[in-house]
Amino acid sequence: MRKALIVGAAVLVVAVAIAVGLQVRARTLAAATEKSQRQAGAAIPVLVATAEAKDVPMILRGLATVQAFNTVELKSRVEGAVTKINFKEGQEVHTGDVLVELDARPYQATLDQAKAALVRDQASLANAKTDLQRYEKLLAQNYTPEQQYATQKSTVAQGEATGKSDEAIIKAAELNVEYASIKSPIDGVTGIRQVDIGNLIQANSQTFVVLTQVKPIYVVFTLPEASIGRIREAMAKAPLTVLAFAASDEKQIATGALDLVDNAVDQTTGTFKLKAEFPNDDTALWPGQFVNAHLVLSIVHNGVTVPSAAIQTGPKGSYTYVVKDDSTVDMRQVKVTQTENNVVLVASGLKAGDRMVTAGQFKLEQGAKVQVSDKLANAGPTGFTDLPSGVGASQ
Repeated sequence: MRKALIVGAAVLVVAVAIAVGLQVRARTLAAATEKSQRQAGAAIPVLVATAEAKDVPMILRGLATVQAFNTVELKSRVEGAVTKINFKEGQEVHTGDVLVELDARPYQATLDQAKAALVRDQASLANAKTDLQRYEKLLAQNYTPEQQYATQKSTVAQGEATGKSDEAIIKAAELNVEYASIKSPIDGVTGIRQVDIGNLIQANSQTFVVLTQVKPIYVVFTLPEASIGRIREAMAKAPLTVLAFAASDEKQIATGALDLVDNAVDQTTGTFKLKAEFPNDDTALWPGQFVNAHLVLSIVHNGVTVPSAAIQTGPKGSYTYVVKDDSTVDMRQVKVTQTENNVVLVASGLKAGDRMVTAGQFKLEQGAKVQVSDKLANAGPTGFTDLPSGVGASQ
């Protein structure tokens, strides 16, 4: 039994060795056949694309949050019962619009009382001034003591001070009457109403509604600290454009301008904050919204762009296969400046009009003959067809 098992195992080993040998021989024959075909001039089918010259924005990307330009919690400065609410939730309001009205009758009564007191005190002052003039004449004729004249002069001064006090009380009362009509301090949009008619409101306590100013609006985003130098250098030359893209990073929403670079780096994340201001006339941006910010540092004019599929990476760096006029390929080293939306901006190694292989590179070597597919022979890069909206060539 043991002998039979040994014989069976030996047969299995021999069978496996034969199978492996056949596979290796088949691969060797295939490689030799492919090599002989290349040597015989057989063309290798490939897909190609044409390098194009375009104005390309140099972009830094960051995750961003939209922030309101101003946020106000609308409160009352005086106590009173709510009598009117003059806004609807989500309504666009303007500076000076009366949004909430309180019962102003107590404050109006106080104002009327203060005005009456002023009239009374002004009459007393006028009488005191008349007596002072009479005492002044009598003193000149030595018909009245000098002390009586001085006393009357002091009475006039007290009356004038009382009048000024009355005027101040009137101004305070007028303010309270005005504060009973609660106005919008900004141009903005109302949120959810937090009070109802009839509620008794204490001064500086209950929030009626939160107002947010959305025209203009801010976008705050972060970038790695390594980019600070490039950004500050670009800011010194010209104002920088910031493009807001939707969360998918495919659709541009709005165009704004970089407003500030924060004054410190967050050491826990190695990033720093930037703030951009957007006109937001179409209200495409909304407070709290998450967007992608594209900071445009500069514009490379007539930059050579190719599809990212044309660029390969080897021991010496990036390279591509350029199809020559005789349908052979030239393996060419290139320097990549930026890759954006599957499009590569090449700093050196290519020129506009060069045709690069985008599919089938694994079969190629220097000087190999290729057959270009007519369908994609003239296909160019699919990105950067035009500059993003709002990015001018003058940058």
